[in-house]
Amino acid sequence: MIIGTISVGTPAVTYTVDFDTGSSDLFLPASSCGSTCSGHTKYNPSSSSTSKALSKSFSLSYGDGSTVSGKQYTDTVKIAGLTATKQTLGAATQYSSGFESTNFPADGLMGMGFQSISDYNAPPVFQSLVSQGQTSSKVFAFKLAASGSELTLGGLNSALYSGTPVYTPVTQEGYWQINFDSLKVGGTSVLGSTSAIVDSGTTLIIGDTAGVKAFYKKIPGSKDASSTLGDGIYTFPCSTTIPSVSFTINGKALSVASSALNFGPVSEGSTTCVGGIAASDSIGSQFWILGDVFMRNYYTIFDLGNSQLKKLSFFVDSYNDDRYSAYGKETS
Repeated sequence: MIIGTISVGTPAVTYTVDFDTGSSDLFLPASSCGSTCSGHTKYNPSSSSTSKALSKSFSLSYGDGSTVSGKQYTDTVKIAGLTATKQTLGAATQYSSGFESTNFPADGLMGMGFQSISDYNAPPVFQSLVSQGQTSSKVFAFKLAASGSELTLGGLNSALYSGTPVYTPVTQEGYWQINFDSLKVGGTSVLGSTSAIVDSGTTLIIGDTAGVKAFYKKIPGSKDASSTLGDGIYTFPCSTTIPSVSFTINGKALSVASSALNFGPVSEGSTTCVGGIAASDSIGSQFWILGDVFMRNYYTIFDLGNSQLKKLSFFVDSYNDDRYSAYGKETS
């Protein structure tokens, strides 16, 4: 999860949002939302001269089971000096427990996927910025880290990456969906070509039950902890030395650091640690999710189709300009 600020309305009010590439809609807690929105900064459309009610309801559901519902509006949204006018957003009158302030530190969520998965059937904020001429480049990029995370809109921060760019095409516009060639542990492939989405809104790497089980067979001392920690969760001794792990994307092996795969002790003082890859057939049977555990290893670039980037020799695709790329250390 990466949290930052946006401002909405006239006069502008500042909100914190979770920037989520695994969805496409923006929502904030409405001023009329009750106790479930307590602790969050609330959006009051009647206080904004640029707000317009669309006379439409919405209900959004997310992979962890969290839901929000309310009414749709358009308003002015500003982020990092860029302005999207008449941007569709949701004013949520009900938050499920997953979005209550004790579980979700941001006020709301800003989706950064494609319009085709928008429940509002409206352009996401970044696409609005592009179509309204606010950006000089049709890319945004994430640096995810324990501290100093950054989202760059309409360009790249060259101070945050080094190495050779690895491009791969988006296979289906909706989520940022790609294919990876294989998942290797200690140089041995445990999973072949598989569809995946790159999702800043998911903490772990999520896969199908069989594939995740094959992965943990290669991790010394690992155990299925579904009965105690939740479906699909695995653990291993904190002292375990994790073999090299990599996802091969477009022919290049992109490694995942062992520190990212070790999600920390199951409880304070425990010598058993939680694994950073979890199983879920309800999700993994469709595609794997390369969440923050993967993204934190790379400066991750989401490209809606920039003419300058099409000139790179490593990947040129005149049919589909949408692609995901990772900058960082590579392994052969």
